[in-house]
Amino acid sequence: MDQVLFGLSYLSKQVKVIEMKKNKMYVLIILCGLLIAGCSGKKTAEIKQQELSKEPTSEIQERKSAIPTLFIHGYGGGSNSFGNMINRLEKDNLTKKELVLTVNGQGEIQSQGALTKQKDNPSIQVLFEENKSNEWNQAEWIKNCLQFIQDNYEVTEVNLVGHSMGGASSLRYLTTFGNDPSLPKINKFVAIAAPFNNFVELPSDESVDSVIANGPSIQSERYADYVSGMDQVTSNMQVLLIAGDVEDSSLSDGTVLVTDALSVVSLFKNHGNQVQEKIFYGKSAQHSQLHENTEVDQLVGDFLWSPVESK
Repeated sequence: MDQVLFGLSYLSKQVKVIEMKKNKMYVLIILCGLLIAGCSGKKTAEIKQQELSKEPTSEIQERKSAIPTLFIHGYGGGSNSFGNMINRLEKDNLTKKELVLTVNGQGEIQSQGALTKQKDNPSIQVLFEENKSNEWNQAEWIKNCLQFIQDNYEVTEVNLVGHSMGGASSLRYLTTFGNDPSLPKINKFVAIAAPFNNFVELPSDESVDSVIANGPSIQSERYADYVSGMDQVTSNMQVLLIAGDVEDSSLSDGTVLVTDALSVVSLFKNHGNQVQEKIFYGKSAQHSQLHENTEVDQLVGDFLWSPVESK
């Protein structure tokens, strides 16, 4: 009987020892888990801190450069012609209006503001005092503006945006002086509702798609001049051509035919330029409303200031 009691007592002690060992094991496992979790949490916190300490790399910041963009109004235009678009793009933090160049009838320039050389996608508004002059004069005046910003700010490349006659005069500049190494290189060119074929009406069976693919079957003297002057245009200049269709069966923005505004698509493509074309529809696609259209703003902003792809 005593042996039995002794055996039971011994067994009870062994059970307690085993339980104590198990408890110690559990405690050890818990401590290890806490230690691992603490280290992991610390590392996660360190990573988060490192991420917070990094400079923000938003898409907008990646799109910023110091390359100026010149905005050139159309026939009879003025400060409001592109002023509102520039203001909207500025509010969207896509550009900074830094300079206004006013050109008189003798090609003399008065400037307001200054280029800062900051990477804020600077905009330059160009105003012609004689705003109903011909495209030859305006091409000379555009040249004078480019010479002015090069002489005063050492600018080597720019973008051009022209509405209506401003687009036609810009292409006149490109096909006359575009390859002049003494002037800033044109990096990107945007034309909004520009009458490149000088308002020529094409045969009714000639489609927009056909004109985009092959050019117009009837070419104005203006268009023929562009054709002969394409050797002055740099083939690595990117091009965006915008047309409007108010959907009143005229296939136009009320002033310029879609086939007119897009008549030079094939001309640029055959020259080796990258070209985008876009037709806007409805009331907001009316000729003078295109530069007030926020969808046009977005397209122009994306084209001009898209992130540069690394090579």
